[in-house]
Amino acid sequence: MERTEDWKQRTSILKQAGVLDARVHDAGRTAATLLIEQGVHIRVVQEVLGHTRVTATERYTHVAPLQMKDASNRMDEAPWGTP
Repeated sequence: MERTEDWKQRTSILKQAGVLDARVHDAGRTAATLLIEQGVHIRVVQEVLGHTRVTATERYTHVAPLQMKDASNRMDEAPWGTP
């Protein structure tokens, strides 16, 4: 079977099933980011994804705006504590 024909069949099957056509690579990035957002330690995410180096895992994750806001709030409260 030609490679392009295989791709066309795969795309057709996914479309009929109503499944988003995304790369496996994208799924790994999504999983890594969701785990980090849930507070899972980066080393655990590394194991889940099967990376040998944590630097690879760090490249896979994205920082969500809510995480940035949380970090900002924590820094604001750190020196003085919560009033």
